[in-house]
Amino acid sequence: MPNRLATEDSPYLQQHKNNPVDWYPWGEEAFAKAKAENKAIFISIGYSSCHWCHVMEETVFENLACAEILNESFVCIKVDREERPDIDKHYQEVHLLLNRRAGGWPTSIFCTPQNKPFFAATYIPPESKTGTMEGMGFVDLTKLIATRIAQNDVKLFENADEIEQFIKQTDKPKEATVLKEEFVKNFILQAENNYDTQNGGFSVSPKFPHATTLGTLLSIDRIYDNPSAKTMVLHTLRSMKKGGMYDLVDGGFCRYSVDGMWKVPHFEKMLYDNALLCELYTQAYITYKEESFLETAKEIADFWHNFMSEDALMYSASDADSEGEEGTYFVYTYDEVYTALLENKYENIQAMMDEMGISHHGNFEGKNIIRLEGSEKPLYFDDVKLILKNIRKTREYPFIDKKVQTSWSAMMIKALFTLGAIDFKYRQRAIENLETLLQTMYLEGQLYHTTLIHKKPKIEAFLEDYAFLGAALLEAYKFTQDEIYLIHAQRFANKALEEFYNKGEWRFSSGEFVTKAEISDNTYTSSVSVTIDVLLSLGTLLEDEKYTRFAFKTLEYNSYELGRKPIYSPYMLYQMLRYLKGDRVIKSNKHNLNSHSLELISLVYPFTLFKQSDDKGYMICGDKSCFAGTEDISKINQLVQNSF
Repeated sequence: MPNRLATEDSPYLQQHKNNPVDWYPWGEEAFAKAKAENKAIFISIGYSSCHWCHVMEETVFENLACAEILNESFVCIKVDREERPDIDKHYQEVHLLLNRRAGGWPTSIFCTPQNKPFFAATYIPPESKTGTMEGMGFVDLTKLIATRIAQNDVKLFENADEIEQFIKQTDKPKEATVLKEEFVKNFILQAENNYDTQNGGFSVSPKFPHATTLGTLLSIDRIYDNPSAKTMVLHTLRSMKKGGMYDLVDGGFCRYSVDGMWKVPHFEKMLYDNALLCELYTQAYITYKEESFLETAKEIADFWHNFMSEDALMYSASDADSEGEEGTYFVYTYDEVYTALLENKYENIQAMMDEMGISHHGNFEGKNIIRLEGSEKPLYFDDVKLILKNIRKTREYPFIDKKVQTSWSAMMIKALFTLGAIDFKYRQRAIENLETLLQTMYLEGQLYHTTLIHKKPKIEAFLEDYAFLGAALLEAYKFTQDEIYLIHAQRFANKALEEFYNKGEWRFSSGEFVTKAEISDNTYTSSVSVTIDVLLSLGTLLEDEKYTRFAFKTLEYNSYELGRKPIYSPYMLYQMLRYLKGDRVIKSNKHNLNSHSLELISLVYPFTLFKQSDDKGYMICGDKSCFAGTEDISKINQLVQNSF
């Protein structure tokens, strides 16, 4: 019989509705029951496409012995971290505090009946490995906790009180540091220290794409002509698209690679990764004119459009697993590919198999992930890709989370507008996606965070929604010059300032569950840094210094950490550079701005905005005045350069 999660909208909660565990959704009913019955609280946080969340469900939450202990002695709460990122952020901080290392998903939190946390972990296997609490399996751990709560263990409750007091402490900002371009040297040095010279990227394994780090390095190269930054960007982008973490058949990037070579991915695909990488590969094409970068960006955009959208709204994620195993949909046996090529009358089949990394023994659990090691894509591959697609059509497609999220959708919409400066069809798609997102998530003056396709949203927006949507709207304005987008962006910025800002510090959420917004670019770009981006653009375009002042106050508040550890906040470093060097605005008539958008975004100086005017040619302006003009678009680069 289904539990209480059966009535929830979240696909992740729906996945657990038939567990034998008596799950509650997050809410007062669960906390009231825990207090009334003096039961410990178990909070489990995850998301629908999370592989290890599925493993824990199978090994623990479907385990009758585990379920019996939980139902008897605990109140159990399931949280979708994508639906409630505010709750997730809070408990990730709890995990970091208790374990002195970052957490992840699934997140497992144990609390007193008064909802004060005292133990945190990620995946917990059912059986114990060691006798310590940290090494206990789920059965032994929950039995021990249940006993201590029932006995009102004084030490446990004292620890919980101490932890709660520590969590409630607010960090005082360090003394402000003068913002200066020298921070860039520190950033480059820290990036070089983490850089994998053999395979690209900034870690060994597991290896994440670090899109904002690469994007900031790309911009540093454009500003300073920095060979080290250029090498790190080009080598990494070329390595990532070879195949493995990048799906050469359907398109789109998986969340991360479990090895250092980008070869063996964790097969789930997230909208935020693909949005950031779509924009990054587009910017890399604009900067370095390498055609394969543009091809990759288009393949990412087309994958999300063809596989992961409905009625101009974008789904949030697809799973790693299908047919009960990880990667089943994505990998190939040697025989099935060889036979398919033979049936299509290809010659030199073995040489083709070698080029695609397909062997009898395989590169993933006896099967093969398609990967092209060569620097150039073989001429036959576009045709062979159709054959590989047809093989996949016989398989079960991984589960798709059809949740629509304002922040993540806005990231992809922004990328589509940039891509649309090169290929107009993506601009048209971006406009449709943006209009539909606004109609769906902005209702009666309230912006919302998430909903399912064709359902009314319930969860109000967080800072990230205002930030990323504002950035998408400003990109829409840049490439269409439709002032309604600028008006929307200003409206959302004003609301974010009113709801989340306090003297340079930003909250991620307010109301029921208040959490601080991070300045580091972790899973994706910091919402604080994106907010600075929006404020600086509004300050320039509207010629309104108050927005620039709020941006500066935020940079100043975080200047100490930014100066010491810029590698953790690359997008904030990028915005600091923008603040110091200043925007340049290209003013011209709408026809010029629209028909020459590719040339205009190819300008070397990255902090360049567009604004419609009656000029027949092009005026180059700063934040307070225009200082040069030309009718020859090829001269703009030099005129901008001369302004410094």
